[in-house]
Amino acid sequence: MFKFPWCSDASTKEIIKPKKYDPSKLSPHFTLQELTKSQTAERLALDNTPSIAEIEALRALCIHVMEHVREAAGSPVIVSSGFRSQFLCEEIGSSHTSQHAKGEAVDFEVIGKDNYFMACWIRDNLEYDQLILEYYQPGKPNSGWIHVSYKDCGQNRNQALTFDGRKYHKGLVK
Repeated sequence: MFKFPWCSDASTKEIIKPKKYDPSKLSPHFTLQELTKSQTAERLALDNTPSIAEIEALRALCIHVMEHVREAAGSPVIVSSGFRSQFLCEEIGSSHTSQHAKGEAVDFEVIGKDNYFMACWIRDNLEYDQLILEYYQPGKPNSGWIHVSYKDCGQNRNQALTFDGRKYHKGLVK
């Protein structure tokens, strides 16, 4: 068991550790680089380096959610957005209080898998804070993407939503 000392409830979580320690690996299939890469940050020369606490939040997200998604899908996960510094969030029109800025959220797709199907699988099988099926179009399985967040410290809401580009709907709507 691994104890996260910065959690207010000092919760204990089981953690999957790689066989050989590599600080650039968040989990067996996910690296710090892919969860922090941002073309916008590079283009604008913004620092998008997470703190140690934010890295550990990304690690928890990868271990408790993303590794299970990868295993269930049986194919690679393509991360489009992971950690975003507060400056980067503001630059792209997102809130600086976004879970992305805390290292708790990721946007992704799975190669060859329907985003609605994958979102339903997450809803039915994993603990998460927020799950949003974004810009999905019925009949177009690769449309949109999935946003999922996980809070290692505190209570996860298991809130599932669909965003159609105009408004949020409760649940996963096809």
